[in-house]
Amino acid sequence: MGEGEFRVRVAETEHVADGIRRLRLVPVGREQLPVFSGGAHTVLTMHDEDRILRNPYSLMGSPFDPTCYQISVLKTADSRGGSIFVHEKLKEGSELSISAPMNLFPIDRRARRHLLIAGGIGITPFMAMMQQLEREEMPFELHYSMRSKSGGAYWNLLSSLHGRKIHTYFDEAQQKIPLTRLLDNQPLGTHLYVCGPSGMIDWVLNEARDAGWPEENLHFERFSAPPVGKPFTIELAKSGRTLEVKPTRSILETIEEAGLNPPFLCRGGACGQCETQVVSCVGAIEHNDHFLTTDEKAAGQKIMICVSRLQTAGGRLILDL
Repeated sequence: MGEGEFRVRVAETEHVADGIRRLRLVPVGREQLPVFSGGAHTVLTMHDEDRILRNPYSLMGSPFDPTCYQISVLKTADSRGGSIFVHEKLKEGSELSISAPMNLFPIDRRARRHLLIAGGIGITPFMAMMQQLEREEMPFELHYSMRSKSGGAYWNLLSSLHGRKIHTYFDEAQQKIPLTRLLDNQPLGTHLYVCGPSGMIDWVLNEARDAGWPEENLHFERFSAPPVGKPFTIELAKSGRTLEVKPTRSILETIEEAGLNPPFLCRGGACGQCETQVVSCVGAIEHNDHFLTTDEKAAGQKIMICVSRLQTAGGRLILDL
């Protein structure tokens, strides 16, 4: 177990929608869990035979209940192992390690009003966020888009908890979030938050920018899973190690499996914590992060080792690690 991690036990599991499983996690060896704020996530460490899987998941339980954490996991067809492990191998009584909560998607307390927009499994960070907003009597409204009623998680529960503040839309009923109207009819000082599929996030942010919303009023959470690719070699200049990155492993995972502990927070290309200097590169870098600017990616002097890799089979990347 690494620094900043602690043990939890799966106390309850529940199938909440098509392909979505909720877990309730309780502490092992301690009475309470660290407190967190709405929008926070934790990283689960899962031991799957000879592989160690580390995946971030939003904390969706009450920020005011230190006795347990709750997460929801969507089982994906292109899973690299994490979602399949949660759905097929974790059960009540299973134990695992998780990180202390980290928040890259916090409530902005400068806001006078909060406009929340969720798509699919992107509802999870808003679950805790709305409980915090209610407790602190801050005005908000949620617009939640799902493919279907059977595939949408928690929409009935949210409607019962928050009433008219909740607005739901279903693709199967040909319903769509009226984004233009929403953006044009918010009082001054409103902040916008969006989480969901990448295409939806891009749509919401682009529409908001085109409508003149200031950048400091726009908040989003976007985690990307490391993609599969071609094998290549990395050389760690400071430690003198040379490692082979397999097609199904990220640079970060490869370095961790070699016994080293580079910094990370989100493991999804969003936070910037694992930004690493490139000493030299033979091959083309495939930048899959959402942190580096277009110019920084073009320069090729930095790489986010959690999600980015070389496009060139047999390429060589020397890193300042």
